Amino acid sequence: MESLRPEVEPFGIHTTIVNPGFFRTKLLTKESMTFANRSIEDYADRTAEQLKWSEAQNGQQSGDPAKLARALVRVAGEQSPPRRFIAGADAIALAEQKVADLKAQIDAYYELSTSLSLD
Repeated sequence: MESLRPEVEPFGIHTTIVNPGFFRTKLLTKESMTFANRSIEDYADRTAEQLKWSEAQNGQQSGDPAKLARALVRVAGEQSPPRRFIAGADAIALAEQKVADLKAQIDAYYELSTSLSLD
């Protein structure tokens, strides 16, 4: 989507990437998840953990899907919608952590990264 924006913006088309947190929908139910019939044995424990986590989290999501829908309509109707809309307090916390991690990586390799121009 980030690469699509500059291509369609000259035509007055806006794009927004939505990064939702967890909203109380049926997304975490077994019925909404599909796993391959064949599985790789090395991933069996990870798959079982994911299923267990999903079952425990289902019904505990803090996000209100009706509020999300209204927020998306609002954002879509804006004259200059954001490039990215982080939806939900849990999503904001994850995004802030990602920004902090990225900044730490930039700082750690700043000197090396900025020394790569032609002499």
